[in-house]
Amino acid sequence: MKYIRKSTRSRVPWSAEPSLERMTEEIGVNFNEFVDAVKNKKSDAEMANEFNVSEKTITNLREHFMHKGVGSIMGQD
Repeated sequence: MKYIRKSTRSRVPWSAEPSLERMTEEIGVNFNEFVDAVKNKKSDAEMANEFNVSEKTITNLREHFMHKGVGSIMGQD
């Protein structure tokens, strides 16, 4: 068995937060429908009504999407 020095070993990127897909899944919002609604420039109020969640929830999901994208991979640990 070959020994690999810790400093030269490959490390896997990690995520600081759950993905947008997981966040939508947890609250019962279809991820693809959410992304389509953002793409179609629906308001937070329209989306909240469509997905039967609070407007604040949609605002938080939209902010996550706009600032961090679908996932938030940070780099190597």
